[in-house]
Amino acid sequence: MGAERVKVSVILPTYNERENIVPLIEAIQEQTAGRPEELEVVVVDDDSPDGTAAAVQERFGGDPRVRVFVRKGERGLASAIWHGITHSEGDIVVVMDTDFNHDPQMIPQMVDFLKYYDVIVGSRFTHGGGMEDRRRYYLSFLYNFFVRFWLGTRVQDNLSGFFAMRRDKLLALSPAWLFQGYGEYFIRLLYVAWKSGYRLLEVPVFYRLRPHGESKSRFLRMIWTYTLTVFRMRFGPQDWLQKGRAA
Repeated sequence: MGAERVKVSVILPTYNERENIVPLIEAIQEQTAGRPEELEVVVVDDDSPDGTAAAVQERFGGDPRVRVFVRKGERGLASAIWHGITHSEGDIVVVMDTDFNHDPQMIPQMVDFLKYYDVIVGSRFTHGGGMEDRRRYYLSFLYNFFVRFWLGTRVQDNLSGFFAMRRDKLLALSPAWLFQGYGEYFIRLLYVAWKSGYRLLEVPVFYRLRPHGESKSRFLRMIWTYTLTVFRMRFGPQDWLQKGRAA
């Protein structure tokens, strides 16, 4: 009897992404077609008023590779991602945005690199990465320098939110407390993984302007929350460290 196929779960948190979500899932399926791994796409929608979940169900209702969870009365990027992780089945977890900032073409490469590394990060600031919006690029670049200075890591992009990990490695970090708030969860996740001795690799991604809809990210509004997270991780208690090192 042959070995069971590795399963990859792609987690897509959504809110008002009706125009983007179906083309994105189609692109994910196209880019992973012919791969040795089994694929599932898990959409976690925060009860979008624009009918995001309905659009997915209409297009992929008969496709067992696509599952949709609609959260009633609960919202938040990080908690939606955690919901998707805990309700998915894959040996490998890939998390990405749903506005085409994160290129589905990168998924096979990220999965392959997990043979040699523990965390694969899609990065705007490694060689080959970038952003079409130059103003946001420079703001994010400067802020990531600030994060690296205080946390001491070598990660160039602590805010991209595009990553792949093996499920066992992720769960070994006891990560439920990491997935709170908005983009600051990614600062926590990468710092805890790095401090726990995990091997991190950044691969280039290029953020293009959104084809449809408006960005949910308000960087200047979130900067104080991000900064507070940085200082809490740097100077707060680190009783989580031994859990990760035991992985």
